[in-house]
Amino acid sequence: MNLKTTPIFDNSYARLPQQFYSCQLPEAVSAPGLIRVNHALAGYLGFDPHWLESAAGVELIAGNYIPTGAQPLATAYAGHQFGGWNPQMGDGRAVLLGEVIATDGKRHDIQLKGSGRTAWSRNGDGRSPLGPVLREYIVSEAMAVLAVPTTRALAAATSGEWVRREERLPGAVLVRVARSHIRIGTFQYFASRQDHGALRALVEHVIQRHYPGAAQAENPVRAMLDGIVARQATLIARWQSLGFVHGVMNTDNILVSGETIDYGPCAFMDAFDAAAVFSSIDQSGRYAYRNQPHIAHWNLSMLAQALLPMLHEDHDQAISTGQAAIDVFPDLYMAAYQQEMRRKLGLTTEQKDDNALIQDLLELMQEHQTDFTLAFRRLSDLADPENSTANHVSSIFEFPAAFNPWLEHWRSRTGSEPQPAKARQLAMYSINPAFIPRNHLLEEAIAAAVSRQDFSDFHALADVLARPFEFDAERQRHALPPRPEQIVRQTFCGT
Repeated sequence: MNLKTTPIFDNSYARLPQQFYSCQLPEAVSAPGLIRVNHALAGYLGFDPHWLESAAGVELIAGNYIPTGAQPLATAYAGHQFGGWNPQMGDGRAVLLGEVIATDGKRHDIQLKGSGRTAWSRNGDGRSPLGPVLREYIVSEAMAVLAVPTTRALAAATSGEWVRREERLPGAVLVRVARSHIRIGTFQYFASRQDHGALRALVEHVIQRHYPGAAQAENPVRAMLDGIVARQATLIARWQSLGFVHGVMNTDNILVSGETIDYGPCAFMDAFDAAAVFSSIDQSGRYAYRNQPHIAHWNLSMLAQALLPMLHEDHDQAISTGQAAIDVFPDLYMAAYQQEMRRKLGLTTEQKDDNALIQDLLELMQEHQTDFTLAFRRLSDLADPENSTANHVSSIFEFPAAFNPWLEHWRSRTGSEPQPAKARQLAMYSINPAFIPRNHLLEEAIAAAVSRQDFSDFHALADVLARPFEFDAERQRHALPPRPEQIVRQTFCGT
């Protein structure tokens, strides 16, 4: 592949009206140092990955160099944060360099996170500590490999400077990639100001960029809303099927593209707990694991409310139309969730008792504090009794005897499937990972980088998570649940 140093930028968001953003250069840093470049993603986007690793490329990653054609800006948005309304937020520590067209013709934002103050910083420094940058790099890329729609990490660099939080911490910058950074909160921003002209421009932009088929519908705005609702249903089902807890599902952190964004206080569960909360600021458990589908539904209702002036000129009809759009979310979500869970159990057909089979397993896991990831991986091992490979996770996990009646029920259910056992096992191995970004491993990697500038654990973890479905005993340290003293109970956003 012949790559230019950087791709050609084509910045459609910069062509929207001025109230959508502030023109904003990133603040230069004093001594940037490379952490990591995502070679595969760089090639897909049209960047020369080897150039990004050069001194000049690191200047771009850190925000000291603006590539030709980029038009840096910070976007405006609002949002409900833990249910409370904040009418003006915006990119307080991020700058959108611009957009590039990838090798498959799809448009992507290139954003610098931790790049300094903007018009929306609200007295903040606009910087990011090193820890949150490493966490977002690891988790977002793991999510991508796990087939979860997500923002991506193109590269990361240290800033050579300190940031002040509760203590003095080394700073860093992340290059984040997204299909767009348009949020539910972006619609709320203009709706709350009754700026119907801007709201219509935003609707037209989102339809063209993310839901082009909606333009031909009788009611394009309703069709766009239907598409957003459907993507959120699928996204949350993927989260739930992996034991992922987002931690901060504010409306400003929900992208209308259907991608996961904001990996601050997120975590993957170790022992299954439906009430799991990791975010240090979620004191009420609003964003607990079991609440994520409900919160997604609530967030979508806020989007429908913001879109009322666009849905129909008659207010009552607009309300009816918006309500109808969001009312389908629970059924869409449940259908997607049950499909994901059937796949995890090796089921390709649907039977009426499948939901009970799923729920009974989760109740057992809750009662026995069973590791979520390893339980499903061990089921994958058991799917083909003839396969006794040494790469089973039985060396580090086995079901307790209390699971035996359920396992017999599951074996009976899979026995009614048309798939041969070997094919079923291969399918289960392809969806049930052996490796996830475990909290204690993330914290170990972050601590080594922050305290000793040692990134070896970070790179090792990133390499393992690039192949999450390929278990082998040599890498089992990264599959093990934490020991009691290693359990991470709280995560932090880094702002």
